[in-house]
Amino acid sequence: MADLFCRDCNKLTEVVFDHSAGDTICSECGLVLEAHSIDETSEWRTFANESNDHDPARVGGPVNPLLSDGGLSTVISKPNGTSSGFLSSSLGKWQTRGSNSDRHLIEAFKAIAIMSDRLGLVTTIKDRASEIYKKVEDQKPLRGRNQEAIVAACLYIACRQENKPRTVKEICSVVNGATQKEIGRAREFILKHLELELGQSVEMGTIHAVDYMRRFCSNLGMTNQEVKAAQEIVQKSEELDIRRSPISIAAAVIYIVTQLSNEKKALKDISLATRVAEGTIKNSYKDLYPHISRLIPSWFAKEGDLKNLCKS
Repeated sequence: MADLFCRDCNKLTEVVFDHSAGDTICSECGLVLEAHSIDETSEWRTFANESNDHDPARVGGPVNPLLSDGGLSTVISKPNGTSSGFLSSSLGKWQTRGSNSDRHLIEAFKAIAIMSDRLGLVTTIKDRASEIYKKVEDQKPLRGRNQEAIVAACLYIACRQENKPRTVKEICSVVNGATQKEIGRAREFILKHLELELGQSVEMGTIHAVDYMRRFCSNLGMTNQEVKAAQEIVQKSEELDIRRSPISIAAAVIYIVTQLSNEKKALKDISLATRVAEGTIKNSYKDLYPHISRLIPSWFAKEGDLKNLCKS
């Protein structure tokens, strides 16, 4: 109950809410103060078949424009306790017959969604990867190819195009049944196909070492000051003529920053977090070392601290 002003009683009175009729009624004189009001609170009724199923969802998934039916087709679920007998029944046959057109697309989109969740990717990247797969699949050139590698390559390209790049090793870590080499081949195949379809080169976005920095530092549990210093060093390193991959530069910079901090990180831990070989990190570090005084921010480390860094 709540208190509202009743114009008949000419005072604040307790009121009763009749949710079925939408009426607000004065408890003293019975006057309907408000009729047919709309209840805007959540209605968590269960619409599932099973009485012990507490799923409050009362609608299906969102419309998917990449599917021929928008993803709004009806799926007949198997009765409880049945197995293969359902597929041989008339309902099962119609279910199988009606779902063939988009079956491969749905499976690919599910695989993209699972990999995206494992990598912590945003929805825009997942949707972009689905669009890329749809464009390639429409031309039917995917038969006989490793589907896991194709899906992984679509996700890799989507990350690049959305300026949130992931390494091939990171993509490969969430894929079952595809090697880095297979993903690389699939990527080249998809890019070549898209270029033929569009009649122009596909924009992939430029990879910078700073794109990996915050994620790698987070994996290592580095402080905000260390992350800020690492980002500044990486940006300054782009002015130098160091012919190393961005991910190798990022790993080497993290190694430098951690050696100057109070909580040093082992080279092995940095290698595991960045998926860069220890030898590659060492070689990149050697390339950066001659420029160390220019790269390290003065607010992070003093000249005396830099002398403690080893040359190799």
